[in-house]
Amino acid sequence: MTEDQSERAERANEIFDRVIRPQVDVEEEAHKYVAIDVESEDFEVDANQLAAADRLIERHPEAEGRIWFRRVGSRFAHHFGGWPREEDAT
Repeated sequence: MTEDQSERAERANEIFDRVIRPQVDVEEEAHKYVAIDVESEDFEVDANQLAAADRLIERHPEAEGRIWFRRVGSRFAHHFGGWPREEDAT
């Protein structure tokens, strides 16, 4: 991960904790994708990652290229290999 990507991820996670987490129902929306515009702090939640991004870009065309994804109930949008241990997932 480049330094720019690392900074974007850190900012997106901060936005998720501060802005998004209080607004999502973790039980109802668990495992849905969250598309986060790291500049405007706007976001979209959807079971379909592309649909979430498309709606966000529709409102903020300039957001293309600066959207960060994660899932409700996880710090990651995708997992490769295995699932993180329960204490690692937040």
